[in-house]
Amino acid sequence: MPAMLEAAGLSKSFNGQMAVDDISLAVEKGEILGFLGPNGAGKTTTMKMLTGFMRPSSGSAKVCGELITGGNAHTRRHIGYLPEGAPLYGDMTPRAFLSFIARCHKMHGKRGAEAQERAVEAVDLKAVLDQRIATLSKGFRRRVAIAAAIIHAPPVLILDEPTDGLDPNQKHEVRYLIRRMSAERAIIISTHILEEVESLCSRAVVIRRGKIVADETPSGLKAKSKYLNAVNMLVPSHEASDIAIGLKRLERVASVEMASEGGQMRLTVVPAGQVVIANRVAELAASKGWTVSQFAVEGGRLEDVFRKLTSASGKGDSG
Repeated sequence: MPAMLEAAGLSKSFNGQMAVDDISLAVEKGEILGFLGPNGAGKTTTMKMLTGFMRPSSGSAKVCGELITGGNAHTRRHIGYLPEGAPLYGDMTPRAFLSFIARCHKMHGKRGAEAQERAVEAVDLKAVLDQRIATLSKGFRRRVAIAAAIIHAPPVLILDEPTDGLDPNQKHEVRYLIRRMSAERAIIISTHILEEVESLCSRAVVIRRGKIVADETPSGLKAKSKYLNAVNMLVPSHEASDIAIGLKRLERVASVEMASEGGQMRLTVVPAGQVVIANRVAELAASKGWTVSQFAVEGGRLEDVFRKLTSASGKGDSG
């Protein structure tokens, strides 16, 4: 069975400058793919090509087996697209706006009303259906935009920065909505928020200067971090320097990082070569009688790997 969305060798140049360079990927039903990269990496340009709004300089993309990059407007019915910023008509109510979007999809009468009802139910908009969109919170405005993207029940959903500018509670709500919608769809989320990838995505593609430098699960990426198997300890501030000196003498300890936290000091003991050092650290702490109020082993940090992959001097895998 073919993937619901496939890209093969997508490239785009502007005035001789390559913005997207030979990107190939496939997204299956039920998969949430995080499309990551720093600002200017080519994420939005790629999204525009995948949705058929921009022609590639070379390469192609298919949605549900149909070519989208050849200007085939009919293929766009398979896609729901939430562009960055999600523009809305502030003077309209969500009810009026979604009715307008339904008509744009040529859904009229009973069919249009049922489509609106499904979209409203999916994103829980009933409480604000008759308020002016301009008066809604950012979280509810984002829900309206998502409802518009899914009103025609597309099997592929492409979301460009879906939680940008939202507060933590609003981000949680939108992520919950996306997770709930993923069972019957293939979803791509373009984002630079690493927390979003960890909490939502089953897979992450990282691009740098328009090229893919990694394609793995979030946990697979974290496993490449220098903080894999690092030990975090919360200790009294007045003891921290002596404890750090003792930890640095341990075999296979690469470094000890210190950060103030709530009147105490957090020590991060970084292992050499990601080896397991927790037992050695715990034994040393017990033998020295150190006061340790927290002790935890890290599973790696996505931020650390992302920085290495996308920095000017970083060398990424093409996986």
